[in-house]
Amino acid sequence: MRSTVAFALAAMLVLGGCGADPEPPGPGTASSPAASAPAASAPAASGSGDALHSANVTHVANVPPQAPLDGPQAWGTDLAFQGEHVFVGNYEGFTVFDISDPAKPAVVSRVLCPGEQNDVSVSGNLLFLSVDTPRGGPGCDAGESRGEGSQEWEGIRIFDVSDKAHPKFVSAVATACGSHTHTLVPGKTADTLYLYVSSPGPEGTATCPGPHNIFSIVEVPVGNPQAAKVVATPVIAEEGAQTEIGGCHDITAYPAKDLAAAACFGDGILLDIADPVKPRVLQHVSDEENFSIWHSATFNNDATKIVFGDELGGGVAATCDRNTPRTKGASAVYDLGADRTLTRRGYFKIPREQQMDENCVAHNGGLIPVPGKDIMVQAWYQGGVSIWDFTDAANPREIGFFERGPVSGVGGSWSAYYYNGHIYSSDITRGLDVLRIDDPLTDPAKTAAPLKELNPQSQTSY
Repeated sequence: MRSTVAFALAAMLVLGGCGADPEPPGPGTASSPAASAPAASAPAASGSGDALHSANVTHVANVPPQAPLDGPQAWGTDLAFQGEHVFVGNYEGFTVFDISDPAKPAVVSRVLCPGEQNDVSVSGNLLFLSVDTPRGGPGCDAGESRGEGSQEWEGIRIFDVSDKAHPKFVSAVATACGSHTHTLVPGKTADTLYLYVSSPGPEGTATCPGPHNIFSIVEVPVGNPQAAKVVATPVIAEEGAQTEIGGCHDITAYPAKDLAAAACFGDGILLDIADPVKPRVLQHVSDEENFSIWHSATFNNDATKIVFGDELGGGVAATCDRNTPRTKGASAVYDLGADRTLTRRGYFKIPREQQMDENCVAHNGGLIPVPGKDIMVQAWYQGGVSIWDFTDAANPREIGFFERGPVSGVGGSWSAYYYNGHIYSSDITRGLDVLRIDDPLTDPAKTAAPLKELNPQSQTSY
């Protein structure tokens, strides 16, 4: 998600201003794609030009960043899907694409709404953005907080996207320590949604004054999002946990199984969410020898396994190089027993050695819906996009990949997900990529029932 990038970059980068048209739209308004959408890029030959990919993967399209979301810090972040649209988060706002033709993604709107890191999810007519740095207020036109004596706000922004060409900011909810990312969890009735808001801090600020071993639960009345509010702050890290930094990085919910898995820096935590407002901790697992920053989690479809990812180096370091062990900066596969006990079985790391200046580590991904198999697609920053099979938990293996050559500074694939026949990747600096995999192992996914929505960290059964 934020990839802990903010922490790692605090002493490394000076945030730049966002790019703009000569007369840019105001914050919170959608810019009209007056020019036609960029043409799809031609499929790259394996190993040719700037792209390298396995023979079973085709690069179908790319849409590069455009104003006003193309400044030096306008990094592409997470993705959410609804019908024939994909919503792409960006440090400066978000973009709505029409993907009815995956080979020609068309820009529907771009919304300027700065706020790191703007991880996104969507449900019905509502879109949610996570903001995890203090702002001068909740609105899109609020600048960065100036510190002492100024207003400080961070948390969840809510938009109405019933008209995808003209999204409208409708409400916001402040949450303790901001919102690093969030997870959509349906309520018991269709008129209520919950957001599990993850945030690691840092502690000692106006919005995060003390120890932060909680996460926030925001209740959203679907018909009245202006009334959204925090209704619970469950304790996530009890005494005895290995967590050194308070709070969780990501929480993945699987409501159909009444389960959630939280990646909380020093620990992986299994939760019972039968009552979504009163989650109950079932188990902590730790791996002090190999895992540095527990970043994310993915259940397999049967909820008999969980993949936890380690973001060693916070997303800005080169951990796929020859000097880093295969068990570090990797994904770990755990069996989840019938008694809800987690047991580690194996590790997966991309087999392609990256250069010493390429930021590369396990990052965001999700399942490919193949009955009887456990296969996922995962982003690895400058390591690209990897498709891997963990059906044999002790011996996971890569079956396909796509990556570009090195870029200066931080870059590469932030998020990658399979959605209705194609893989969509949000590249930090190069925009939206569309890929296709043609392989006997993954081909059954092409006949799966089409999804109506897909959100990061909110799993549904296929």
